Amino acid sequence: MSPADVAAHVAAQGPVRTAQPAKPQRTVLERFPAGAPRGSWPAEEFAAGQRREGRSVDVVMDLASDSYLVIEVAS
Repeated sequence: MSPADVAAHVAAQGPVRTAQPAKPQRTVLERFPAGAPRGSWPAEEFAAGQRREGRSVDVVMDLASDSYLVIEVAS
């Protein structure tokens, strides 16, 4: 292929991403064991209290540690 053909081919592919997109910063506020008798309820209750205070939080499951994490996502 000629240099012009290569340039046309590359241009037709569109923008090329060279870096991974930035992930939002997350802060773990609290950990709750998944094996607790009430399951995720303590984590959900804690998260509800944090939301009432105006924090943007989520409850996620960390499979590696078998626990529920309440995380704050920085905007």
